[in-house]
Amino acid sequence: MDIGTADSEPRRSGSFSCTSSANSSLRRRSISLSAAAPIHIDDDIENEIVSEAGDIGDRALHSNRHSESSSHRFSVDHALENGVSAPTSGDTLLHLNRYWSRDPPTMTTISVVTPLPKEIISPLPIDTIVCSKDKKQDDKERLPKLLDYALCLIHLAIFGILGVLTRYVLQKLFGPGVAGLTNNENILYLDLPSNMVGSFLMGWWGIVFKADISSVSDYLAIGLTTGYLGSLTTFSGWNQKMLDLIVDGHWVLAVLGFLVGLFLAAYSIIFGIETAKGFRWLLTRRNACTGSGTPSSSSNWRVDSFKRHLAVMVVLILMLGLLWGVCGALLREEFSSGSSGAQLWLACFVGPPGVWIRWFLARLNGRGLGRAGLFKWVPFGTLAANVSAACIMAALSTVKKAVNSQTCDTVVLGIQLGFLGCLSTVSTFIAEFNAMRESERPWRAYAYALITICISFGLGILIYSVPVWTKGYG
Repeated sequence: MDIGTADSEPRRSGSFSCTSSANSSLRRRSISLSAAAPIHIDDDIENEIVSEAGDIGDRALHSNRHSESSSHRFSVDHALENGVSAPTSGDTLLHLNRYWSRDPPTMTTISVVTPLPKEIISPLPIDTIVCSKDKKQDDKERLPKLLDYALCLIHLAIFGILGVLTRYVLQKLFGPGVAGLTNNENILYLDLPSNMVGSFLMGWWGIVFKADISSVSDYLAIGLTTGYLGSLTTFSGWNQKMLDLIVDGHWVLAVLGFLVGLFLAAYSIIFGIETAKGFRWLLTRRNACTGSGTPSSSSNWRVDSFKRHLAVMVVLILMLGLLWGVCGALLREEFSSGSSGAQLWLACFVGPPGVWIRWFLARLNGRGLGRAGLFKWVPFGTLAANVSAACIMAALSTVKKAVNSQTCDTVVLGIQLGFLGCLSTVSTFIAEFNAMRESERPWRAYAYALITICISFGLGILIYSVPVWTKGYG
């Protein structure tokens, strides 16, 4: 074979390499592309990529992963094998990387450049044998489905409570009592700092470093993103503050509140992604200078065996029991006073169920409507969580005004802060918004934001504003 002529006409090589690390949900599949041979990404797959950018719920669990992902991987692999080509931007490849990082059992490197002489004359690869051995070991260490779910729910509960506590602290820190930057009477609503901080951290933990966190523990990645950041941020609180503004006749401020809130959250996640990339570059450069690598150090912390999972589960159950015990004692002591502390301790009790429901709803992301899977680009799970939480919060606010008692106020505000604050999320919403904005159809990001805000705000007006106006609640 003439190597010179082969160089002038790029073609796809048939070399594949497979590796496997036990119990890791973010095993990377990377594509190396030449400028002469771009690939075409099926529209359905791109729709799923942007819709699943934030969360996919229990479909991310190891026990549910392999059957869910096989059909999707086949469609892309089939397109690559048959050389179907179309212009593909770097953004699309970035989203492909995010999509493939969710659940493939193996890492596949596909070279679409001319094979080197070493590749041509090399003997039959043994990658298939290695892959099958790794897969058998991976299957052997797979956790039972019940334990898989239990570990995830415990992580979500603990990190959800921590998210509620952080949101409460940020409300007090930036609110009228301390910094005085936010309040309930203008567009800088009380939950704006927590939504910005959560979106910023989503760029770090949910996008740039998510694979690194998952290499230690898949459940830790879910706990940090879905549990902590999802509970730190709240869409229902944001929507309710805008409803309070229009009840007082401040329609322009309400519209500006949505625009400013969306703008600041969107740029917070962009700032988070860019700073995280910069930090990763510094780490890479430092490791290159010192000759040290991260894989060996991270493997020592990896939770990849049944015994380690069981030990983590016992520790987390004890932590959860301690948190709820302390919250229960403080709630019993302060409930009669109706203080904000009583609302917080109640919120810590009812917060975890909100996280669990949102996590289960997230499995609808990327599925579309009906058997045909219409509108797959819309994250219906996140949309359902945010809209339902906003409607329930509006209904409880109406009840609070109608009853107008200290006990009712404490219970309602505790449920709003905990259960509804954890059921709705801005961090996942803004991650999906950012993925759509960077896709081939950026208009979908603004359509998705408009759909979420308009439905939540419109239903909120009917549930909360209209009764307040007609009944004359003070």
